[in-house]
Amino acid sequence: MPPGFQIRPITPEDNAAVAAIIRTVMPEFGADGPGFAIHDPEVDTMCQAYAQPRSSYFVVERDGRVIGGAGIAPLEGGEADVCELRKMYFLPEARGIGAGTAMMQRCLDAARGHGFARCYLETLTGMDEAQALYLRSGFKPLCAPLGGTGHFSCDRFFLREL
Repeated sequence: MPPGFQIRPITPEDNAAVAAIIRTVMPEFGADGPGFAIHDPEVDTMCQAYAQPRSSYFVVERDGRVIGGAGIAPLEGGEADVCELRKMYFLPEARGIGAGTAMMQRCLDAARGHGFARCYLETLTGMDEAQALYLRSGFKPLCAPLGGTGHFSCDRFFLREL
C-alpha cells in the first residue's frame, strides 16, 4: 500500500462521510440530476447496503479522514456472474496519489472472492480520469448498458473479465 493512505472496509461510522463525498463529487461532474447514483437510497447507509451477500464497500482514509470510497455488488437485473463497481468517488485530495488504482485492485479482488466472473460499471462523459483508470485496469467499453441499475443518465459503460 502506498504511504499516506489506507483502504479499509466501511464501518457504520463512515456513512455520513461517504454520503458527503458522493454529494460533493457527483455535482462536480454534472452528475446530480435524475438518473444518477447520487439519488440512490443507499447513499446515506452505505455500510448497511453493502453488508448484503456478495457485496463489499471500502473507504480510503488519510490522516484519520475518509476521502474516498468504492464497492462492488451484484449487478441489479444482470447475470449472476456479473458484479457492478459502484460509487467509486474521491475527493480532490485523494486524486493523483495512487488511491484509485489501489481501490480498483481491492474491489476487483473482492469481486473475485465473491465468485464473480465479470465486473461492470457505468459512468459519464467528462469523467475522463476515471475512464482512463478503468481502461488501465482492463475494462473494455460497451455500446449499451447491462442490467437495470436505474442510472439512465449514465452514457458510458464498461465490462471487465475477472
